[in-house]
Amino acid sequence: MYQLTDDIAIINTADYITPPVNDPFIYGQIAAANSISDVYAMGGRPITCLNLVNFPDGQLPPEELHKIIEGALDKITESGAVLAGGHTVEDSEPKFGLSVTGVVHPKKIWRNVGARPGDALILTKPIGTGVIFNAKLKGKVSDEAFGSCINTVISLNKTAAEVFANFEIHAATDITGFGLAGHGLEMAQGSESSLHLNLNSVPVMEEAYQMYEAGITTGVNKHNREKTIPHIRFEDSAIESKREILFDPQTSGGLFVALPQEQAAEALEQLAAAGISDSAIVGYAKEPDPEMQIIVS
Repeated sequence: MYQLTDDIAIINTADYITPPVNDPFIYGQIAAANSISDVYAMGGRPITCLNLVNFPDGQLPPEELHKIIEGALDKITESGAVLAGGHTVEDSEPKFGLSVTGVVHPKKIWRNVGARPGDALILTKPIGTGVIFNAKLKGKVSDEAFGSCINTVISLNKTAAEVFANFEIHAATDITGFGLAGHGLEMAQGSESSLHLNLNSVPVMEEAYQMYEAGITTGVNKHNREKTIPHIRFEDSAIESKREILFDPQTSGGLFVALPQEQAAEALEQLAAAGISDSAIVGYAKEPDPEMQIIVS
């Protein structure tokens, strides 16, 4: 949510995650990057963060909690925000997140609706975290692929947001628990356009397709699919074995933006120059479809 004045919009967001990794420092980094991302997805700049902690007192050593906070503080500091305090409650399962306050000029707020026919759709991070994390728990994914996944999810969307600030952004969101299909559907339903995605252009994490082919999935895929599939049409060119990746729930996913097609190439060049090499044009917004909001080829 955000509050408007004449010259500034104050953005307030909050996010929790449960641990997808055993290293508490990395877990804190992931949780912080995930929480702060909501501010970047609105074109804002994070200012303050408050810890939101659920922790099983007596079951885990306090040093574990200290490491989680250290990991979060590492990303908070990188974002330019400050940690202003927080709240801790006892729970049977550790959970951690941040309540983040950011600022943005009220005339420059990005919303997750408003894509226009002719816009290009850019995604800044590969997808597949859900199946990779589950595959790690089952000992199926390689250390190299899991390490690459971790490097992706601890990366802030700060640089991508700073690059996109140089362009005319019509709609923006970050890809998290609803997957690319779910967040894309939100964008399409709030825009006077349909989204046309090219499945082969979507950046995907190493070994994610292989894990789905091996029968590994997530508990969220079914929910995401059921909510979105009535609004999606798959063309014959969309390989069936690759479609499930669109429903994969993301943790600390990338930014997904709609901007004028004539600006897309320059945006990609600037993203690549800034080190965001996985960014890709994954489709285009077109005239509204009378039956489907998302068409995948």
